[in-house]
Amino acid sequence: MGKVRKKSRNTFNYSVNRKKLKRRAQKKAAPRITCDEIRNAWNDSKSVAGNMADMGLAADPNKALPIHTNTVKNRSAEQKQVRKPYVIEKLKALASLPSKKTMGISSDMVLYVRHMVENYGEDYKAMARDDENYYQDTPKQIQRKINLYKRHHPDEYQALITSTTKQ
Repeated sequence: MGKVRKKSRNTFNYSVNRKKLKRRAQKKAAPRITCDEIRNAWNDSKSVAGNMADMGLAADPNKALPIHTNTVKNRSAEQKQVRKPYVIEKLKALASLPSKKTMGISSDMVLYVRHMVENYGEDYKAMARDDENYYQDTPKQIQRKINLYKRHHPDEYQALITSTTKQ
């Protein structure tokens, strides 16, 4: 039979300042602001609503654009002074930039489509019977994948078709 162990007691550590530890944990738990412009203009000593008001942004969209029924109020009196207008200008400049397409075609799909078009041209039924058709795509599914490739890479598709017709 085994030996009975004594339970160890946790003793209180007097050398640790628990108040400081709690404050540090709260600061670390604060969410990270991903927008550079807002993060640089942020003041930790102010509240979220105060920071947003200084930047000219709305913390609560329901209060920023209230729906008034049968009454018209003067909105210029409601507007607060914007102390950091450069934040809005930078955000507008970023929003006006054209966004890049994040949705694309995987490299495996490109290789699959090239193989099918090189070997079979436009014969989708023959493509469906190919050994390379691992996912057992139907002729319609293969046609959709090829059309997707056409939309994303029209010049490459034309070069592919011209090279197969010459052969």
